[in-house]
Amino acid sequence: MAELVDGLPKPDEITSAEEFVAALRQLRAWSDLTYRQLARRAEAAGDVMPASTTATMLARSSLPRSEIVAAFVRACGLDEAATATWVTVRNTLATTATRPKGTASAPPDVPQPVPDGLAVPAMLPADIADFTGREEHVTPLCEYLAGVRRDGRQHHAAPIAAISGMGGVGKTTLAVHVAHRLAAAYPDGRLYVNLRGAEASPLRSGDVLARFLRALGVPSQVIPADETERAELYRTRLADRRVLLVLDNAATEEQVRPLLPGTATCAVLLTSRIRLTGIEGARRVDLDVFPPATAIRLLASVTADERVTAQHAQAAQIVGLCGGLPLAVRVAGARLAARPTWQLGHLAAMLGDERRRLDQLAAGDLAVRASLALSYQGLEPEVRRLFRLLSLFDLPDFPAWFTAVVLDATLERGVEHAEALVDAQLLTAAGTDVAGQQRYRFHDLVRLFARERASLEETGESLAGALTRGFGGWLAITERMAKHIPGPCYAAIGGPAPRPPMDWLQRSPSYTDAGRWFDAERAALLSLIRQTCVLGLDDVAFDLAGCMEKYFDVRGMYSDWADTNTEVMSVCRAAGNLLGEAVMLRGLIDVTTWTTDGPDGDAMSRLRDEAFRLLGMFTELRHEQGMCDAAVMCSWALTAIGDHPAAAAHASRALHLAKRSDHPGGRIRARLALSIVSYEQGRFAAAAGGLTGALDEARALGNPRWVATVLQFSGIAHRELDDFERSQRMLHESLGISRYYGDRYTEVLTLLALARLDLRRGGPDARTTAEAAVTLSREYNMSHHLAEALAVLGEIELAEDCPARAIGHLEESVAMWRTRGWHSMQAAALTSLGRAYAHTEPSAARRAFEEAAAIFTRLGDTARLAGLLPHLPTHDTD
Repeated sequence: MAELVDGLPKPDEITSAEEFVAALRQLRAWSDLTYRQLARRAEAAGDVMPASTTATMLARSSLPRSEIVAAFVRACGLDEAATATWVTVRNTLATTATRPKGTASAPPDVPQPVPDGLAVPAMLPADIADFTGREEHVTPLCEYLAGVRRDGRQHHAAPIAAISGMGGVGKTTLAVHVAHRLAAAYPDGRLYVNLRGAEASPLRSGDVLARFLRALGVPSQVIPADETERAELYRTRLADRRVLLVLDNAATEEQVRPLLPGTATCAVLLTSRIRLTGIEGARRVDLDVFPPATAIRLLASVTADERVTAQHAQAAQIVGLCGGLPLAVRVAGARLAARPTWQLGHLAAMLGDERRRLDQLAAGDLAVRASLALSYQGLEPEVRRLFRLLSLFDLPDFPAWFTAVVLDATLERGVEHAEALVDAQLLTAAGTDVAGQQRYRFHDLVRLFARERASLEETGESLAGALTRGFGGWLAITERMAKHIPGPCYAAIGGPAPRPPMDWLQRSPSYTDAGRWFDAERAALLSLIRQTCVLGLDDVAFDLAGCMEKYFDVRGMYSDWADTNTEVMSVCRAAGNLLGEAVMLRGLIDVTTWTTDGPDGDAMSRLRDEAFRLLGMFTELRHEQGMCDAAVMCSWALTAIGDHPAAAAHASRALHLAKRSDHPGGRIRARLALSIVSYEQGRFAAAAGGLTGALDEARALGNPRWVATVLQFSGIAHRELDDFERSQRMLHESLGISRYYGDRYTEVLTLLALARLDLRRGGPDARTTAEAAVTLSREYNMSHHLAEALAVLGEIELAEDCPARAIGHLEESVAMWRTRGWHSMQAAALTSLGRAYAHTEPSAARRAFEEAAAIFTRLGDTARLAGLLPHLPTHDTD
């Protein structure tokens, strides 16, 4: 080709393997050729490039072989000069990829945190290249939503356009097309979501709000658990920003209302199968079927050859039998495009045969069903079977490998069949996700049709086998990825659910970055967990949920973690699955103890009660690794309430169980628990010494979260030994690891330790560090850390002789410690509060000192009690 055509990708602008494969996919779209057509072209040119090879190449993110690139580019229609350019770029990228990486680059399995702050989301699906018709709607919608035609009553409210119509009439196609045309008018972002209103379980508004907030740059840890608070934060983020919202496939007005912006600078475009008359002030558009002339234009565009023009009468017959329904016309055109030797009369005869249609394209869902049946019947038997089996799973979208698992076939064959479904308009290619995986999704009505066919054509044994393979495949991959996520050192406890063999997984380069993989699959995994709960598959449910815990932790998705474990635990309890119930309770205890406050009692008392209940469950199961994890929890709770002998006994028991059951993470946690007991007793040398072995084991385990944690507590212990240089070195190393992984929880505790170190040394940074800890604790709702951070800031004010400023911080700290229940911390904060009141309100000071003395007496802490005696009056002296 002498010149570049619009839409043709330019290889010389590509900088990575992922971009190269994405450009190949774009080149294939530009060529408008199916895989089989490309294979025939390659064969005619003397190249060997089966359709399965092409499908596999475009489903991965690694560089294909140079000879395959050359054959593919030639088959797409480019000349030899252009082909040589593509091959040169491929070879250059391959050479670059083999060079050693610099020491500053991140390891491949590191999940990168999303930066805080405002973001510009671009969530719209791709526009339809062959968009046809709707001229009477496109321009008015664009003008209305861009603010060109709006009356005075609407100037203070966001413009809302609601598109409604029957399934398959093109609501989403129109909405996405209009949204792309409006992109320049909304430079602050375009948000999109499929609300799945046609499914049995539409998306919950709260889940959509969380998704949109993350897209707008709000970290997961900051997103409120309460839906009303999420909506308020969402409207705040949209205030004074020009953002376009596309709410596709809405179920009800109730689902939509929380998602509407509160500012006129934004606009909303929503679609639904029903007219949402309850949405106040919405401009409504009711879509009808295409008139014959428009339907024929669409048929010609999809077919992409001269047959429609040459056989106009037969084309009119086809679109007439399709009832002018855009989805049906598009399916018919795809059939013709896939079979270039067919005469249009042949397809018209098939449509005219009532035995070949489920009904006569009458109206409503029946029209969609008939058109889909037409496409379905033309598929090869194994492709039809994949179509049926994929529909069994409640997935918003799915990666290419899932087709191979469901079909029990090779990856290449699964992808080839999936592409055949894409060609038949029965699946949609959803692009490449953040993990480099090619994804597919069902149209909601297509999924319903596929499930109907599955119930009619599959046996009960076949359906059960597909579900077992599918769920097992997700479980096998999720287990593999979870091993590479830093987080809690709990024992990995799985159930008996079968995992199918997937040898091809080891060869796939798309699964190297575990953090990005979980980012890509989070919605799919949550949907699958809910489905397994509904189906009563408790073993699969708790296994999948357990595999997500470390990801939830490191990403700060505490609400998702708590909600998921609560739902699965209930299912396991109902099924009598004690192991699953125990595993879910273990994670639930962790997330609710350290990141939330319960409705009654103090957090440490709740921890004690639930930890001992968990220990009893694992003991009944005789599961020693689980018993170890529970015993450590018991030790923490007992330390908090001051029962140090019992705390040490449980930590020692945990260490014994960890060694006997080969649980290295349990050994680390047990050693840390023993060190905390020693620290609380004032035996700082023992605390530091006990952590030396734990640090070595954490490094050997390869879990960065626990390397940072052990460094953190080691630094605290050495600070109390006045080994300030070593303390600072350990704390700074811990802080670097925490910030690298975006682990705010561990970061804040290290900041507190550094602030206390600087205060002890008389350094200049104590206040700045403590204030940073307060800010982060408030932002991420970490009440335990906030209580300590406020106490540290109060101590800094006292050291600077500013007792009046200290009082506010210390009063808040004491109030929070009452709900947390860590008694020594509460008594220490009360002591500081008494010192702050000493010169201004003697009676308040006395009350604080007396309460602190009572706690120290109960704890048996004679050293700190002795320090209070000068402040305790022998009689009332108001």
